[in-house]
Amino acid sequence: MKERITLTIEDKILEKVDRMVDGINIRNRSHAVESILSKHMNFRELDTALILVGGKGTRLRPITYEIPKALVPVQGKPLIEHMFDLLKKYGVTDVLLSVGHMKEKIMEKKAEWERLGMSINFVEETEPMGTAGPIALAKDRLKKTFIASNGDELKNINIMDMYDFHKKNNALATIALTTVSDPSQYGVAKLDGSRIMDFIEKPSKEDSPSNLINAGFYILEPEVAEMIPKRNCSIEKEIFPKLAKMGRLYGFPFSGQWFDTGNMERYEKALKEWKGIAQS
Repeated sequence: MKERITLTIEDKILEKVDRMVDGINIRNRSHAVESILSKHMNFRELDTALILVGGKGTRLRPITYEIPKALVPVQGKPLIEHMFDLLKKYGVTDVLLSVGHMKEKIMEKKAEWERLGMSINFVEETEPMGTAGPIALAKDRLKKTFIASNGDELKNINIMDMYDFHKKNNALATIALTTVSDPSQYGVAKLDGSRIMDFIEKPSKEDSPSNLINAGFYILEPEVAEMIPKRNCSIEKEIFPKLAKMGRLYGFPFSGQWFDTGNMERYEKALKEWKGIAQS
């Protein structure tokens, strides 16, 4: 059942609404407004993120002999705070940090980060748990759709659009995909439409099925957490292939900035070129 209502909207906003109308996905102005409202209201359900910050950062030594990688500075503030900027922009403020190596130095920042408007809690690894194990440790706190992300990359993703894409496809897992000129150093997505069929690990340029790589940022359903054993486990090698076989793994290409800070060369590039997260 639908009801007719009257809205007063600024001309500039109405122009943007009208640009959404394509006659196919969005039929008219009324449909555009309904789509925007539905998208924003549904998105409010996404409020939790698990960020992996337990690694040793060996390729950033000697910096990481004394500083955990999450606290390595990028343009005047710790790497992890750029992730917080992204999450806050979309209202995601309930954050679980999976900590291991030099965890005390990260955990002592809790009060400072909460003054930034974040709610910070920790998943403590007593031994390395890989990229999936921490999700299993935290599964009792992941009872609805949630974000999981590596903590050692800089990324600017429209999380609201990604969430909408995830729900429309009835995905169990959606992986943010970014484009690189040379995919030979990464896992490259093999797609059938938007569905991920497989990842080809570090292919040659000639054999690469695409230039789309895993950007280390995921939207996951609680069922994924239930699939993960409480041990050292790779989400890329052990969990995503299972989801791909089920036909429930999707890829969300995005055009925003992305930097892998995994070694000194890439870190230096990020220092020079990263533009930050605009909050408007």
